[in-house]
Amino acid sequence: MTITRALGRSGIEVSAIGMGCWAIGGPLWGDDGQPYGWGEVDDDESVRAIHAALEHGITFFDTASNYGAGHSERVLGRALAGRRDQVVIATKFGNTSEESTRRATGTDHSPGYAVASLEASLRRLGTDHVDLYQLHLNDLAPAAALDLVDTLEGLVSQGKIRAYGWSTDDPASAATFAASAPHCVSIQHDQSVLRDNAEMLAVCEEYDLASINRGPLAMGLLTAATRSLGADDVRGRAPEWLDWFADGRPAPQWAERVAQVRTALTADGRTLAQGALGWLLARSPRTVPIPGFRTVAQVEENAGVLALGPLPGDAYAEVERLLVDLRPGASYTAA
Repeated sequence: MTITRALGRSGIEVSAIGMGCWAIGGPLWGDDGQPYGWGEVDDDESVRAIHAALEHGITFFDTASNYGAGHSERVLGRALAGRRDQVVIATKFGNTSEESTRRATGTDHSPGYAVASLEASLRRLGTDHVDLYQLHLNDLAPAAALDLVDTLEGLVSQGKIRAYGWSTDDPASAATFAASAPHCVSIQHDQSVLRDNAEMLAVCEEYDLASINRGPLAMGLLTAATRSLGADDVRGRAPEWLDWFADGRPAPQWAERVAQVRTALTADGRTLAQGALGWLLARSPRTVPIPGFRTVAQVEENAGVLALGPLPGDAYAEVERLLVDLRPGASYTAA
């Protein structure tokens, strides 16, 4: 049986893992030549992969207005044509981009831009509403985020969104926002077996929010796949905030951590990726990992977790023992 999870206090039910749609957006560039996408992508394969996800019980798809400067939303809309009632769609706003040139152009957290960005996203997705609309500016001051609440509540009242959330790694900011935002139902944050955020999970528990886990496979480190990281791939020329990679290769300290936990994550016959996703499902009943994908094979592997379920308690405990020095003073129990 496919396992599901509640999307926080929204009443919306989603598959226990979703699909992150950053990679299928293709290239995106900064003015300085910094890549912000995952390189060239085959749109037809992306559509086949999304269809495979549906066939394997995935109902939650997470994209953003700036993934490929809107290209990810267009591909997702194409793949979901005629199937909109089968899925829950999340998108994001706040990072600006120019679709014609595939250029990242900055940020905009104004209420007016939140409305305009949503209208553009709806056109690209080919739908009249999105289920979850997320602020995409990690480090925005809480006061600025709170200035958006009235606008977001208005979009809920109009039926253009069902709920909203914030993509941020700061627990204090998340708590401030959730406490004053009636239809805030989720926080999207960095979360994986290699990088835990116990404080954010506590916030999600306190305010009845879903914990949407970006980077659940550490952007590819927690998979068996290896490939050359090209100059158009954000991991190939990693910006300062992306410390998983260095010089186009897995950073040695993180590669060593993966080697430490590989056996524990795969002890019951799972693949490494399935073990890492299973750890997240065991970590908390609120987690909804959203691994990225490019191919049907990747989707099928990740979706296998819906049948396998959370990592068994003994394997979970072994992972925590192995990583105790990475998380000084922490103590975790499986959900």
